[in-house]
Amino acid sequence: MTSKKPEHSADQVVIVGAGPTGLMLAAELALAGVACRVLEKRDHQANITRAFGIGPRTLELLDARDLAQNLIPNGNKIPQGQFGARAGFELTVIDSRFNYMLIVPQSGTEKMLEEHCRELGVPIERGAQVEGLTQRDDGVDVQVSGPDGSRTIRASYVVGCDGAHSVVRDAIGVDFIGKRYDTQLTLADVKLTRPPGDTVFARVSNDGVQLFIPYGDGYHRSVAWDRQRDKLPIDEPITLKELQDAALRMTGEDFGITEIRWSTRFLSERKQAAHYRVGRVLLAGDAAHVHSPIGAQGMNTGIGDAFNLGWKIAAVVHGTAPAWLLDTYESERHPVGEKILKFTDRLIRMTLIRSKAALGMIQGAMAMVAKNDALISKPRNLFAGISIAYEPHGQHPHPLAGKRAPDIEVGGHRLYEALRGGRFVLVDSTVDGAAARTADRRWGDRVQTLAGRIDSTKKLPALMLVRPDAYVAWASDSVESGSVAAVLDEWCGAPRAEKVSP
Repeated sequence: MTSKKPEHSADQVVIVGAGPTGLMLAAELALAGVACRVLEKRDHQANITRAFGIGPRTLELLDARDLAQNLIPNGNKIPQGQFGARAGFELTVIDSRFNYMLIVPQSGTEKMLEEHCRELGVPIERGAQVEGLTQRDDGVDVQVSGPDGSRTIRASYVVGCDGAHSVVRDAIGVDFIGKRYDTQLTLADVKLTRPPGDTVFARVSNDGVQLFIPYGDGYHRSVAWDRQRDKLPIDEPITLKELQDAALRMTGEDFGITEIRWSTRFLSERKQAAHYRVGRVLLAGDAAHVHSPIGAQGMNTGIGDAFNLGWKIAAVVHGTAPAWLLDTYESERHPVGEKILKFTDRLIRMTLIRSKAALGMIQGAMAMVAKNDALISKPRNLFAGISIAYEPHGQHPHPLAGKRAPDIEVGGHRLYEALRGGRFVLVDSTVDGAAARTADRRWGDRVQTLAGRIDSTKKLPALMLVRPDAYVAWASDSVESGSVAAVLDEWCGAPRAEKVSP
């Protein structure tokens, strides 16, 4: 079928894929005033629950858009993380307003984000299959097929959020480097009449590994590696009897599994795109990285990609971005994806080792590590997402630059609430507040200011520029604010013209 002429729409960005990453990115762009649309090959909103855990840092990011409150009432707060099948660690000790893992089905997260997108006016086209794309100097032509035939949409930028089998990634010729594990897992959401408790339950035995994670509504996510059945065909249906038998053999109890509302057999992969950007086409979420579901990092990493990328594309579209800004998406997020892949790879290798003797030794060692805070803090903070940081920009950066912004109150106003407009926030705790006045007067269309005393027990810089994604762009301990204008000009673009009094 011959494609129609390109649709010269007002859309500046086309996002392929309406999963959590694509929807979050669309919302970020719309919040920043960038016209975009989402293309999704599914013709309806799927009731899938492949991802289920929202970590502390992701909740912080959602809080910076006033979205966390929409999910928390519908989720189950789990105060412990699981580090292997016999070792857990406390999330309550981390320095975050959200010091827990929130268990919510992926379908619930997608529904919330889709409603948010529609409130912001983002069109979501379902049944739209991307067949390919062509890059031009001034944009990208996207070939799309659907119920009404085929067409070509032209956009300034395209972002592939279309999963592990990304059509967008293939179209730009980016290698997806890694491997597939040969161990098959069963994932299922099941009802338990005799649940093991209200937190994560894990057991390792000679027959395999069984985990139950409670949603809080009577259902649990079951993750199981059953040695006796891990070579079954991937498309063979999972039966109630299979789950009951596996749980009984591995734990000594079947916990009254009586109902399955969703299930799949799953062969984990450990793969990452060689590049996250080729010209005007970028990759995010599972199109950029996939890994084992053990560790609950997939959706969290994808939402982190969206927060990092959204404001950068918006700045480019609006003409306020420095030349180097869009390149930092790959330089910042590719190392994060690589670190998460290594983390989940270690977890699955330690948890699913086939030697029964070695398995017992490794699980015992992991249990000992979990009791030592000095040893467990690094994997705990990575699991929670709070240790993710970026290389600072510029010469002689402040130690806080590139790191997660602290959730502080300044002059009676909370920083993360000030971020809800999707703009930069300049924190000015100097006595005269001159930097905040300069920012208000000359960059007020792009920068929110918070001036006043910082209510914190920590020693914090006198001046701090926080990026829209809640990371510190620049900070200074000096009360001299003369350099602030240069910093704002570099990060936020040229100031608006000042009005001249007659």
